[in-house]
Amino acid sequence: MEKTTTIIKGIEVPIYSMNTLVIGSGAAALNCAVHLHEFGVQDMAIVTERLGGGASNNSGSDKQTYYKMSISGKEADSPYELAKTLFDGGAMHGDIALIEATLSLQEFYHLVQLGVPFPHDKYGTFIGYKTDHDPKQRATSAGPRTSNQMFECLARDVTGKEIPVLDRHEVIALLTKTEGNQKKVIGAIAINKNKMVSDNLGLVLLNCENIVLGIGGPGGMYQSSVYPEGQIGSIGIALTAGAIANNLTESQFGLSSIKVRWNVSGTYQQVVPKYISTDQDGNNPQEFLNEYFDSMGKLATCVFLKGYQWPFDARKLTNFGSSIIDILVYNERVLKGRRVFMDFRSNPEGDDRIGAFSLNDLEPEAFEYLKKSGALFGTPIERLEKMNNLAIEFYQSRGINLYKEPLEIAVCSQHNNGGLKGNIWWESNVKHLFPVGEVNGTHGIYRPGGSSLNGGQVGGYRAAQFIAANYQSSPKQIDQFVTEASDQITELFTYYQDISKRVNADSTYGEEIRAQIQTTMTLSGSHIRELSTVSDALEKAEALYTQFDENLEICSRNEVLGSIQNKMLLATQIAYLSSIKKYLQEGGGSRGSYIVLDPEGEQIHPKLDGNWKIKHENSSHRDKIIETSLTSSGQFESSMEPVRPIPEDDEWFENVWNQYLQGEIVR
Repeated sequence: MEKTTTIIKGIEVPIYSMNTLVIGSGAAALNCAVHLHEFGVQDMAIVTERLGGGASNNSGSDKQTYYKMSISGKEADSPYELAKTLFDGGAMHGDIALIEATLSLQEFYHLVQLGVPFPHDKYGTFIGYKTDHDPKQRATSAGPRTSNQMFECLARDVTGKEIPVLDRHEVIALLTKTEGNQKKVIGAIAINKNKMVSDNLGLVLLNCENIVLGIGGPGGMYQSSVYPEGQIGSIGIALTAGAIANNLTESQFGLSSIKVRWNVSGTYQQVVPKYISTDQDGNNPQEFLNEYFDSMGKLATCVFLKGYQWPFDARKLTNFGSSIIDILVYNERVLKGRRVFMDFRSNPEGDDRIGAFSLNDLEPEAFEYLKKSGALFGTPIERLEKMNNLAIEFYQSRGINLYKEPLEIAVCSQHNNGGLKGNIWWESNVKHLFPVGEVNGTHGIYRPGGSSLNGGQVGGYRAAQFIAANYQSSPKQIDQFVTEASDQITELFTYYQDISKRVNADSTYGEEIRAQIQTTMTLSGSHIRELSTVSDALEKAEALYTQFDENLEICSRNEVLGSIQNKMLLATQIAYLSSIKKYLQEGGGSRGSYIVLDPEGEQIHPKLDGNWKIKHENSSHRDKIIETSLTSSGQFESSMEPVRPIPEDDEWFENVWNQYLQGEIVR
């Protein structure tokens, strides 16, 4: 990486030049950087708004899952079988599924070699367990902080390889040029967050041949979110640069604590805590689930199953499915205006109608699980201590003592299954742009739990492999770069300078816009959807975007970055809502981690009012992917594209060997 300066609009601006720019510091981005270095691409740099600030280092659950091909026990498995599981989840390309399956063990063992402490037995076997949407025991875990440990080990390797890191630099725009009829990324603009009040507003130019985009999901778009508070999500910079998105309809939602943003899946549910709701002051506690179940045994089993039937699942609602818990929590919090807690200090109490709690009344699946775990005794906190004490220690380390207080929860946005389109090398339709990790929309509808961690590692490897084989050119000379991007740079710099002059110390415009984005998305684009609500939300978002610049004010120059983030979040919201609207207009129903309300649909529970009727999934849409892109008129449009099948493995060794030796594979 080379640093120099240039003059833009009379202001000196730093320029960093390199072959490959890696944006983001999550596990996928860091893994790509590590592999690039190993492949010989050492002219690179990582740019990140805060090293370790994203979901990889700050998200998890009771035992965060990593999904891979099975390597334990007698149960047979193969890359094709794993690919079929991924592909059968719907709206996923078969060739991508096969790649994620085939390379799952390579990248798993890479993490093992870097020091991630995945548990194995005395024979060296990495024991597996079954996770959600998983027909085999392919899951493993290093504990509640699996992705955190991945981040730590990869970050340590990045440091050891002396890969440069521009910390506290947030990328706010991608620079492109058109070659023929195709766009190509040529660089980016960032803001140095340490210099936002300087004359140049902290603006930095990044001149590069390739960009690896590992920026995670748009957590800042939702009011109820388990994403780290600092993770806004910058997919908007790629969408507005012309990158096509896949499956923005598909996100995951689930129960999470809100004081500390953390998924309450797995053991947190399997120990069967008491669910209570209170008024806003914490008074008038009620075991609100009692009203909706016919027996305490069924209620307790439903809570237990919530543990690994995760996350919210449209197929697990009727007939007392485990996802009815999410709806009842939402009903208490949002519609009744109460607060909801999981209380581990005592067992559910029940009432005269449904009976008292007894472990003996659990249905066989729950009873046998607790029996094998040696946890058929005591209170939920005692069972949790027996089964997974790390889950207790996690909250204790963050100031919440589950022995002494209940845990406040909500249904939150937790993962983005959709994202940017990429080919089999993870390259976008914008050439030289490689979205990796959560921002790459490979995951389809029903992905097995933990497959996102595998997908991020595989994607980072594939991008590095392709760049090393095809895109190792040196960055452009500074004058050529500035000339090629001159119009974009001038326009953006002028805009940012204009923002910096709109100071009104009393302004709350930024806070109001962010609140509108988050409230609208949580109410219309999360786990409960209907066409009229989505259409109204889309109109409001488009109006806000149109009026954004005209009404823009900041309370200080430090808010320039926040204003840019808000505008990108609005663009992102419009793209997401446009995609959801297209799906609903095409007759799409409840699937994945959301339901579609329909007055002519099926009542999901006899004791909920008549508004809780859902339209069931139209299964014909499973073999299609929704592609969304920005048109030349500045509107987002979506189309339904057929999925590609899983490739048949009929290759002949000598032929592949010759192609490999001739360098014909990685292209």
